[in-house]
Amino acid sequence: MSQFRHTHPAEALLTPEAVRGRSMELYAAALDGRLPGWRLHPEALADCAAMVAAEVRDRYPDLRVPFHARWRHFAVGGIDRWAALRALAAFPTPASEARAACDLAIVSVLLDAGAGMGWRYTEAGTGAVLARSEGLAVASLSIFARGGFAEDGVSPRADASRLARITAAELAEGFQAGEANPLVGLEGRAALLRRLGETVLAAPAVFGRADAPRPGGIFDLLAAGGELPARAILIALLRHLGPIWPGRELLEGVPLGDCWRHPGIRRTDPTSGLIPFHKLSQWLAYSLVEPLQAAGVVVVGLDALTGLAEYRNGGLFLDAGVIALADPEDASREHLPGAPLIVGWRALTVALLDALAPLVREKLGVAAADFPLARVLEGGSWWAGRRLAAERRADGGPPLRVASDGTLF
Repeated sequence: MSQFRHTHPAEALLTPEAVRGRSMELYAAALDGRLPGWRLHPEALADCAAMVAAEVRDRYPDLRVPFHARWRHFAVGGIDRWAALRALAAFPTPASEARAACDLAIVSVLLDAGAGMGWRYTEAGTGAVLARSEGLAVASLSIFARGGFAEDGVSPRADASRLARITAAELAEGFQAGEANPLVGLEGRAALLRRLGETVLAAPAVFGRADAPRPGGIFDLLAAGGELPARAILIALLRHLGPIWPGRELLEGVPLGDCWRHPGIRRTDPTSGLIPFHKLSQWLAYSLVEPLQAAGVVVVGLDALTGLAEYRNGGLFLDAGVIALADPEDASREHLPGAPLIVGWRALTVALLDALAPLVREKLGVAAADFPLARVLEGGSWWAGRRLAAERRADGGPPLRVASDGTLF
């Protein structure tokens, strides 16, 4: 964490509290009718919560909902692909298995930006044809399992030196992408993995032995203490992986990652106008919880993390009428991710997920301690958003089109 002085202003933006607090500021503006581009209809939230609760009961009748994490996608179709890989790999210790699991989670999550509506992946062995997040997950797991991210070309691991030189052509082959099967942002994904490799190589004290650093080496840093607050997972990821994010905001030399500008955020310090979301980083933090727990680490305070500011949850609120576009024509336009309309949408998504969660728990008859936000996301809101999208649009895509470089959403 040497890139920071103790009072560096970037520290205020690299926390889940910053995501939640600044999103709530724009939500408050929307409640007063002061958020440009958006209209808020909080009276529709109860019906939205009922829909999400019904989704939870349909998908998990016993209410034993796992956390929202990348591991769910690896098991699409009821096939536990990670368990099969673990059996073949025969990792010698729980820690070695945890490092490999963290390798897989980090690489796969960073590859999990929107794939586009036309891309498909056909899984060898099962013949399953998969798209979107599930397809990206299974494809990345297949590459990982056959050693595509390893220096030796055979081991299930991700070596920084290999990641640092991966090419878009190699990823295209692994993802079965091409002119007839286009994957959005392919070069952006490859560049992100290269920056990941370079960042890990530059910090062997954080990521493992100097002769073979790897992203999953961060397991040892996170597992070094006693109880591990979930927010500490996110903060470690934001601080140590900050340099991987391309062309984003810098604050006095420190990269801020998934952080954007909105005129509704006002401060008297250098963070004025800035609002972070850290979507992929929080998705990754959620996805590291299970490998840490499997290795015996006690992770606490999961609800310190926020909901994810992405198009399935955001689409849920728009399709369910909780929010509405001030100008309906915006639904037919493509928007840049930094446009105030999109930044406002993402902020409303974070804040509304916090408002939704207790209503869903009430309808399910469960306590917050037993049903954290990570279960609300996995059990219902994400899936309800996908279902509404499929009902309203032929391609099942989001209600707003956002230009993507393969590293956002």
